[in-house]
Amino acid sequence: MDLIPFNPFKNIEQWFEDDDWALPVISPSSLKEPAMDIYQTDKELIAELNLPDFNPEKIDISVKNQVLIVKGENEKKEEEKKKNYWRKEIRRGSFEKIIRLPIEVDEDKIEADYDKGILKIVMPQKNPSSTSEEKKIKVKTKENA
Repeated sequence: MDLIPFNPFKNIEQWFEDDDWALPVISPSSLKEPAMDIYQTDKELIAELNLPDFNPEKIDISVKNQVLIVKGENEKKEEEKKKNYWRKEIRRGSFEKIIRLPIEVDEDKIEADYDKGILKIVMPQKNPSSTSEEKKIKVKTKENA
């Protein structure tokens, strides 16, 4: 009986050619960005971002040429040397999320609400004949509504 050497890379080409298999594309900078869901209804495109502990007044939202840009900043807390951290995962600082929108939206009618750490951006679908200029969106909260 002949010994067959183990080759873990024997079928690697076949593994990459499989259409059902794909690696998720994760860049190091995307790990610093907040999680975002985007979904479409009959009349709107809705983006929801998970932004706990953010001041809504320090969140900037703009849309230009079908690109959604969300920037935000929360206060960095000074790390206390007295605390002997075993684990420190809460991210502080700023972020910028840029997403190309899958459909045309009416940039003049976009609204944004912030409630319980979730930023919800509602973007009505646009008729194709309108022109596009950058539009700033004010974030509403229950206090200033």
